[in-house]
Amino acid sequence: ALLGVIIGRHISPLSIWAESTAISDDKDNSELARLFQEDQADRTTKDDKPIDWKVVDARDKAREQRVKELYANNQLHTGADYYHVAMVLQHASAPEDYLLAHELCVVAISKGHEDAKWLAAASEDRFLMQIGRPQRFATQFRSVGNSPMRLYETDQGVTDELRRALNVPSLSQAKEREAKMNSKKN
Repeated sequence: ALLGVIIGRHISPLSIWAESTAISDDKDNSELARLFQEDQADRTTKDDKPIDWKVVDARDKAREQRVKELYANNQLHTGADYYHVAMVLQHASAPEDYLLAHELCVVAISKGHEDAKWLAAASEDRFLMQIGRPQRFATQFRSVGNSPMRLYETDQGVTDELRRALNVPSLSQAKEREAKMNSKKN
């Protein structure tokens, strides 16, 4: 029946896709929102106490497993849902998790979730860094041992205008951030 409608009305495949991706009345998944909030809370210092990364790592792994289950079971519906899963996966340790986070950000952005723009750039940078390639948007910093934090190698082919379109600071601002991070240690 659909084929007959397509032939009869001369509907393009693109218009069928556009109709199938129309914004829905779905509500944000409350479990994903909670997992996102827990992820962010684990990265916030309290009372100037250092973060216990061994404790956070165990909680991260549990969150990662759960968001992957929800993703696999098609429980992501809104832009916020896609963004929340992407943020949790941004804190994973495998390159494929960063790549999936990037892809989920693309969906979140297409669903109108503007906060996902920065995360799309950061997850792509983290993926590239993990596979030994230069990052593109200058969002990732790295320290080896006790050495100072350094902006990870950055591809010079990306413009500050593209960074701005993705809500990412300019390259010079990233370099200023590097300097500020290291001045706090002294």
